[in-house]
Amino acid sequence: MPKWGYSIINEMLNPEKTAKASGRELKVSHKAAREVAKAIRGMDLTQAKDFLREVVAKNKPVPYTRFTKKLGHKGGLVGCAVGRYPIKAADAILTVLQAAQANAENKGLDVDRLRVMHSAAYQGMKLKRYMPRAHGRASPKYEITTHVEIVLEEKPTAGEQ
Repeated sequence: MPKWGYSIINEMLNPEKTAKASGRELKVSHKAAREVAKAIRGMDLTQAKDFLREVVAKNKPVPYTRFTKKLGHKGGLVGCAVGRYPIKAADAILTVLQAAQANAENKGLDVDRLRVMHSAAYQGMKLKRYMPRAHGRASPKYEITTHVEIVLEEKPTAGEQ
């Protein structure tokens, strides 16, 4: 079994107030997953889950900031004009987010005060396949998987600060 790590530094995390979850080797677009992860970073847990459900239902677009070539404009975006509805990536990240919520409940954290402290998506393993072509030749066909990781943090109450 491989040993997976997180891209966030452990010194930044308080183990009593945080919960982590990761999805490894997901068969979704790493470009779309990166934009969805960036969109939910810093949101409250309920707000992030509602946002991802709206994206899956094609009611709210995800703003694209990096991979914007030949993208159409979408209404309702603030600060960014281009976006898409990455349904498959949003659904996969919603599953990882629900796993992080379950981990937080298992630790005894207050679910109403959780926020997405860290969310990242990056390329995983490349699966190399071959596509048969004419005259006995073959072309390589790469399927790039995606790693997604989410860290939830319990916000301090007014008396704890």
